Amino acid sequence: MSSFSNPHYMYLFDLQNGKKKLAYGESPEDALEILRIRLSEDEMAAILTEKYEKINQRKLQEYAHLLG
Repeated sequence: MSSFSNPHYMYLFDLQNGKKKLAYGESPEDALEILRIRLSEDEMAAILTEKYEKINQRKLQEYAHLLG
């Protein structure tokens, strides 16, 4: 079955430097697993995994200035 059958959401995870990291997935945990594929261990260590916000893709531009 295609992964497109399952809904994916966008999440903004807080970073230690006050910025946010954008991720997508079926759940926050799934989004973090996808980030683990793309990021180094140091970059992953900077993510506060328990502090995130689920956002609507249409409103992504409102958050662009917060990304780091």
